[in-house]
Amino acid sequence: MKISVENSNVVIEDIKDFKLSDTFDCGQCFRFNPCECGGYIGTAYGKTVRITQAGDTITLHNTSLDDFTCIWREFLDIDRDYGNIKKTLTKTSDSVMSAAIEYGSGIHILKQELWETTISFIISASNNIPRIKKIIECLCKTYGTPHTYEGKTYYSFPDADTIAKQSEDDLSCIRAGFRTKYILACAKAVSSNEFDLMSLYDMDTANAKKSLMSLKGIGNKVADCITLFALNKFNSFPIDVWIKRIMEYCYFGDTEQSIPAIAQFAEERFGELGGIAQQYLFFYARSLKIGT
Repeated sequence: MKISVENSNVVIEDIKDFKLSDTFDCGQCFRFNPCECGGYIGTAYGKTVRITQAGDTITLHNTSLDDFTCIWREFLDIDRDYGNIKKTLTKTSDSVMSAAIEYGSGIHILKQELWETTISFIISASNNIPRIKKIIECLCKTYGTPHTYEGKTYYSFPDADTIAKQSEDDLSCIRAGFRTKYILACAKAVSSNEFDLMSLYDMDTANAKKSLMSLKGIGNKVADCITLFALNKFNSFPIDVWIKRIMEYCYFGDTEQSIPAIAQFAEERFGELGGIAQQYLFFYARSLKIGT
């Protein structure tokens, strides 16, 4: 892999097992979208970037090497050997997983900002992706800090202190429905240091989930999403109605199973790579319209 700077662009050549559309369209991230001028554009860690891809070369436009080093390199998880991960997941001669990996071969698990991920997945509960994106974008435009990128205005994700100062009535403008009270409660808990969000990095998966689930509005599935997509605890296996149906269809002869039974199966089958396996399966199943 070769990294260079060309005309204010960071260019990464010979990147393996990575595809922008697979990574940004597999349901893990809500603030990166296809761009009219090519590639994807989005905001994370208070910065905006447009990324394009041509074969095994990706270009991060109008960004600095410092921002790439401090933010985007880890965010995109480009240093992890996903080729080896794929080999490990297919060692069991699992035809379903092999097909899922082939379909979503360019998925990387993004390393997202913990606070943003926590609120984003509270918003995701019993929701669909277009509406989740709309709510998050409204939250950012209303309470985030503006900045300019390629001549347009974008907004950072508002911090806990900013949200904690609002009332439920104030937040009604983002149209999050019943989730509003959970967003506000979480912000107040983090802002007041009643809940130490940063301590989650030092916990194992089980304890991080337990801690997250002490917050109102965070159940088992949302906690799994946060531990996977922000903490990169890859043994997290988020199970919602969609994934439950996928697993039943693909591994249990289309017979109904309990969520604990599916979780146990995933742990035994995929082990420490359960979260990555889940993303391959989720993306593949959406293409087959499994569970609809």
